[in-house]
Amino acid sequence: MGKGAADPPRATYRLQFNKRFTFRDATRIVPYLRDLGVSHVYASPILAARAGSMHGYDIVDHNALNPELGSEAEFDALVAALHRHGLGLILDFVPNHMGIGLADNQIWLDILEYGQTSPFAHYLDIEWQPAKREMRNKVLVPILGDHYGEILRKGELALRLDTESGRFGVDYHGHFLPLRPRSYAVLLQHLLSLAGNAESCGRFREPLDRLRAAYGSPPGRRASLAVRRTGRDRAEALKKELAALARSSESFREFVAAGLRAYGGPPGSAGNCLLLHRMLEAQAYRLAYWRVAAHEINYRRFFDINDLAGIRVELADVFEATHARVLAWARDGVIDGLRIDHIDGLYDPAGYCRRLRDRVREERQGGGPFYIIVEKILAHHERLPEDWPVSGTTGYDFLNQLNGLFVDPAGERPLVRAYQRFTGERAAFDEVLDRSKRRLMDHELVSELNVLANAFDRIAEANWSTRDYTREALLFAIREVVARFTVYRTYVTGRQCAAADRRYIEWAVRQAKKQTVIPDPSIFDFIEGLLTGDLVRRSRSGFPRAAAVRAAMKFQQYTGPMMAKSLEDTSFYRYVPLLSLNEVGGDPRRFGTTPAAFDYMNQDRLRHWPAAMLATSTHDTKRGEDVRARLNVLSELPREWEAVLRHWARLNKRHKTQLDDGEAPDRIDEYLVYQAMVGSWPMELLDDAGDPGAMARFAARVEGYAMKAVREAKRVSSWTNPNPDYEKALGAFVAASLDAGRPNPFFDAALPFIRRIARLGLINSLAQLTLKLCVPGVPDTYQGAELWDLSLVDPDNRRPVDYALRRAAAGRIDDGGGRTESMLQSWKTGEVKLHVLRSLLRARRENPMLFRQGSYVPLAVEEDAEGRVLAFARVWEGTALVVVAPRFVSSLGDGRAPPLGSAWGERAVVVPDALKQCRFRNLLATGDIAVAPCSGQPRLRVAEVLARFPTAVLLGR
Repeated sequence: MGKGAADPPRATYRLQFNKRFTFRDATRIVPYLRDLGVSHVYASPILAARAGSMHGYDIVDHNALNPELGSEAEFDALVAALHRHGLGLILDFVPNHMGIGLADNQIWLDILEYGQTSPFAHYLDIEWQPAKREMRNKVLVPILGDHYGEILRKGELALRLDTESGRFGVDYHGHFLPLRPRSYAVLLQHLLSLAGNAESCGRFREPLDRLRAAYGSPPGRRASLAVRRTGRDRAEALKKELAALARSSESFREFVAAGLRAYGGPPGSAGNCLLLHRMLEAQAYRLAYWRVAAHEINYRRFFDINDLAGIRVELADVFEATHARVLAWARDGVIDGLRIDHIDGLYDPAGYCRRLRDRVREERQGGGPFYIIVEKILAHHERLPEDWPVSGTTGYDFLNQLNGLFVDPAGERPLVRAYQRFTGERAAFDEVLDRSKRRLMDHELVSELNVLANAFDRIAEANWSTRDYTREALLFAIREVVARFTVYRTYVTGRQCAAADRRYIEWAVRQAKKQTVIPDPSIFDFIEGLLTGDLVRRSRSGFPRAAAVRAAMKFQQYTGPMMAKSLEDTSFYRYVPLLSLNEVGGDPRRFGTTPAAFDYMNQDRLRHWPAAMLATSTHDTKRGEDVRARLNVLSELPREWEAVLRHWARLNKRHKTQLDDGEAPDRIDEYLVYQAMVGSWPMELLDDAGDPGAMARFAARVEGYAMKAVREAKRVSSWTNPNPDYEKALGAFVAASLDAGRPNPFFDAALPFIRRIARLGLINSLAQLTLKLCVPGVPDTYQGAELWDLSLVDPDNRRPVDYALRRAAAGRIDDGGGRTESMLQSWKTGEVKLHVLRSLLRARRENPMLFRQGSYVPLAVEEDAEGRVLAFARVWEGTALVVVAPRFVSSLGDGRAPPLGSAWGERAVVVPDALKQCRFRNLLATGDIAVAPCSGQPRLRVAEVLARFPTAVLLGR
């Protein structure tokens, strides 16, 4: 197979693979993607995932393709098509966790079957010696839909022989739980007794008796490795024999099935329950009601998802086993890069990145560039560690920096006050976040917190100076420190504690100590020493070094999920003054980005991470890029927004439901729903909302978003404790508010305002797209976002993409010769956005060094005290690019058309003297532009630059 793209990515296009969009589907659009101007396809996970997975992050086999996406031959055909068209492939890879449960992960099944004697027992992050005695040497399996005793009594646990593997196990609603081979003797004895009593089954007696004898005395957990391996080999051989017997004889299968059903009596009978319970108690797992997981789970999960278990890729053999396929693809030139999912979940992220980079180099024998980026959420004051051998992050930091440019800081106070008056909610975001963190630590993530407390307690007990710190006091203190963390996690190892990490830890401990009343505050000093590594820095510290380092690093694996769940998945749905700020990697407390800050961030990226990814929409964003562009306009119009809110609420009050504890939806959720409507109102319904079918589809989308929002917020409903009455009332409210099947006064009231927001959002959308494609970094286009992306949170943002529509739009642009006037007039089609994307991606293709390494020069704008124009230049050798983008344009003109030409008055972009002889070609509109002659510094008049199009990118040589 030929090699992929030779150069680092120039621009990427994200594809979401699933059973509705396969390798074959992707192959068909390769020419379109080449024509668009991207250099690499950036693929969602494609390794074998749980059947029916629509995202691919629940991988069950890291070394096999997902069969729902296509065959090996179809994948090879896709790669060949990419290479034929000069494109490369970047793969989203999941090293942190894998899907467990059901019956499709052989590693998980082997661990359940053999426990700690399984050769895979160390693959998953399992605590085999938890504090609860009954759980020792077992793994909790919290899959039951009710209490264990109830499930037993109902007869829902069924013994079964799997005829493919020869395993005996327990079936439970799609889950298969294999029994230990040492349990087989009991079941085979039971079947023998039945065979002896039934003449027709006597022929099974001899093989059953031989198998029972062979299974009679398997080696235990304490046996030597050699003895255990021999015992396992014997057990596997016997299972094959049992499977062969079952496959060869239907009567044997029927006999075994009937015999297992009768084990101990009819299913659910007292005898059956007792024998089955004893059988289950002898296994390497403990079955439990799913609600038990929050308090007693003893394996690391991805967030609070029970069927995603953490992998220990910090161990060399586990790394090799889980990376064999992607390393082979890297070696063979099949893939040109990897996006590392959830890097903060790993035990040692820096060590992982180094090992990955080293192994790729070994496999490729040096080779060309191999792109590695990490999914890392950075706080605004945080930097990606520069010793990580990666190209940067996946771009959420950039997304929020860029988005903030279009949030008017002057609107913060009136907008927040409008929110408070409408909802009655007075809590500041800090208070909301603190409450969210404590709720998570008390409920969904309390089990992991208890594990940390146990580990810290064992370390404190090891030294007489700290042994009086009780487990309960440590639990309380750890909780307080976690609540004060301002970053997702630190990266302390047994070797070092970086200065930045020390600052974050010391800050959290200092705030916890200051704000907490506790009898002995010295416990915080102990925790700080443990987290920074200072506690065991000396060779004779009196503390167990290995245990202390592991405890500190496990703490780091906890704070990441804690922050993600409490911030992104709880607080962002509780505190909603301006939803465009409530984005992955965002912070509602940072109301806007100044042009100077944006320029500094771009210069800093060029110096340190010039190939970092630049994202505006992803599969994980809370809303599409053009939804945020619209909602940002509300920061310019806070008083108008408050007025329409009150009017809409009066009109829709009749659609609310009175419940025992108040009306539903409450005002916070009503406020959130109105923002969702404004941001995502479909273009085809802007002029006329009277199409009942189209409006019903939109209402279903808004309702789905609202249901997810209230459950994520966990105020009045949640995923674990749904509130059916409230959710029914919320759904009815959305449906009635958006009912086009009858006269609806809400439409008459809402549409004029929404149309205005959409027209102003158009300018924001084109400006943010222009900037993303011209600043330092690698711009990514999320699937379908080349036209308007008015999607909401998943699954709404993972709907199928109509590529025939996009190809046709591209054809019309070509046929029209790129006439911007007609595209602006028909802006609702999205062709104007596609025009910007294609034009600038092609410019990147034709001028790769300018965009990759060209300097970034901020340009001043005269007569622009309001800061409505952002301008900068990129310069490389003899080529220059000048970019001009507008913002805060709501007061320019009447809002019916984009502000062009004279609307910009006397504003002028000051350009460097070196560019005064340049004659520029406008890449987005026809015509050349010359630097205006003047006695002082050379200038470009904004009215001329933006005469025909809302943004400008000028290329000069």
